[in-house]
Amino acid sequence: MTDVFLNENFIGTVDNAKEFIKQIRSERRKGVLNYELNFYWDEDYNEVYLDITRGRTRRPLIVVENGKSKLTDNYIEEAKNGTLKWDKLVKEGVIEYIDAAEEENCYVALDEKDLTKEHTHLEISPVVILGLCTSLIPYSNFGSSSRLIRGSKIQKQSLGLYASNYLLRMDTDVNVLHYPQKPITKTFMHDIYGWEKHPSGQNVVIALMSFEGYNMEDALIVSKASVDRGFARSTYFKPFNAEELRYQGGLVDEVCIPDKEVKGYRSEKDYRLLEEDGVVYTGAKVKGDDVVIGRVSPPRFLGEFEEFNIATNVKRESSIALSHKDNGIVDMSLITESEEGNRLVQMRLRQQRIPEVGDKFASRHGQKGVISYLVPLADMPFTVSGIVPDVLFNPHGIPSRMTISHLIEIIAGKVGSLTGKYIDGTSFDVMPEKELRKMLKELGFRESGLETMYNGISGQQFKAKIYIGDMYYLKLKYMVAGKLHSRATGKIQLLTRQPIEGRSQGGGLRIGEMEKDCFVAHGASLLLKERFDSDKTNVFVCENCGMLGIYDNFKHNEYCTKCGANVKISVVEMSYAFKLLLDELKSLGVYPKLELGRKY
Repeated sequence: MTDVFLNENFIGTVDNAKEFIKQIRSERRKGVLNYELNFYWDEDYNEVYLDITRGRTRRPLIVVENGKSKLTDNYIEEAKNGTLKWDKLVKEGVIEYIDAAEEENCYVALDEKDLTKEHTHLEISPVVILGLCTSLIPYSNFGSSSRLIRGSKIQKQSLGLYASNYLLRMDTDVNVLHYPQKPITKTFMHDIYGWEKHPSGQNVVIALMSFEGYNMEDALIVSKASVDRGFARSTYFKPFNAEELRYQGGLVDEVCIPDKEVKGYRSEKDYRLLEEDGVVYTGAKVKGDDVVIGRVSPPRFLGEFEEFNIATNVKRESSIALSHKDNGIVDMSLITESEEGNRLVQMRLRQQRIPEVGDKFASRHGQKGVISYLVPLADMPFTVSGIVPDVLFNPHGIPSRMTISHLIEIIAGKVGSLTGKYIDGTSFDVMPEKELRKMLKELGFRESGLETMYNGISGQQFKAKIYIGDMYYLKLKYMVAGKLHSRATGKIQLLTRQPIEGRSQGGGLRIGEMEKDCFVAHGASLLLKERFDSDKTNVFVCENCGMLGIYDNFKHNEYCTKCGANVKISVVEMSYAFKLLLDELKSLGVYPKLELGRKY
């Protein structure tokens, strides 16, 4: 006897589970039972689970009977004519929806030619094993899974036109590519997804070759001429806002140019860009620490009697200023109201980002890298027909990663650009590589994609033939302008007196064991001293007991809290963090004795 559960509630038993399942499947396909019903027979526990609850993820599969698909040629003809409706296929039992539990009892084939008598279902298309972003990668069935995962993530980081009304929006951390293009090599998903409405990449001429050793380890070499003509230029937008908040006692903030009497007044130079209403004018060139929205706030923590005291009733400065690393042009400023009805001033900063050494780029196949060198046009290699590549890619990035899809896209892009057609690179259903080779040969090129190239510096012909073609390249949001970080002096932590952390706060650069070894190897002793002396302090040590002594500034004498005044006290330079450790050991009842020795 087999237990039967409906929506995880026990409803009875059946004699023959196999026949019971067969009957339910048959009745569901006929339409007698609701097509939303799914079942699962757990043979190990001898239990049958029926499920019609909400929230299950279900997917359509083609029904297979006796090793033959029920989606016959007649249905396919109807689909081509446009007369076939999806509901008809579901009602006639050609397609059924399967949930994750029922899939355990199914044997699904990826392709019709793989069908055997044991198969129960057939995938509508093999491409359904990929997600949305992965199916945007052309020829992805020629790439390894790890690179496809990386490729799908890279596409989410690419710059493009994320929304056509970006000039009217105040989004945080926005990048817009100036000249986005549709890819020459695309998949069917590009059309379904509407990629051409918000493209995020550009078609470039790419050559697989090394260049003076500059493109080692995934680095890219980019032609400076391409950058000058607008390749990968983008704009970065950053919003700032200030609200006139209301406080107890009817006090409110005020957006204006702060008075000199205001507590915390900066300097006249900081407020130079503000107009009469306290807001920076559109088109102003601003740099670090400039005030963009002037604001004054009422004094904090007023006591009962202080409200009537004129002397204490001084407003404080609370303007919105750029951080030390920000700069750019004021793109737009607007005055509106917040949800609470308070006056709200918003301002947007604009920065043009031109590709520079260190900016990150990638192809759709997970081949990412940073620019290592912008080469002048005169020094770039060129083909017999005078084509100068935009990007030089390191050929060593191919063998170990096995991104064959990357190589095929170069040929496909080459054929597409020469014929003026878009090439379909949909996974499992692609324009064959043989066809691409044949078309390339007909166009008068080598079918292998190789071309004779010349050294731009010496003018000599390269002994090796170079693999060159066109492909779609993405500029990623990780740019040097957003990562650049340096510090001379700045804030320190209260406890350890060491520099604070974080680029946004103007913190110090963390030098670990390995970085320290690099500086030692370079012989940069002064840099090391400067970094490791960041919390140096002078302490007084008693030579008798080895504990920390005290220097009395008022009486100008040194003494030890344990041994008194008649002992020798020496000044020792040490890290404040070590002095802190000594104090913490003392708090534990441990006696940290410092033994001083003299250098002669």
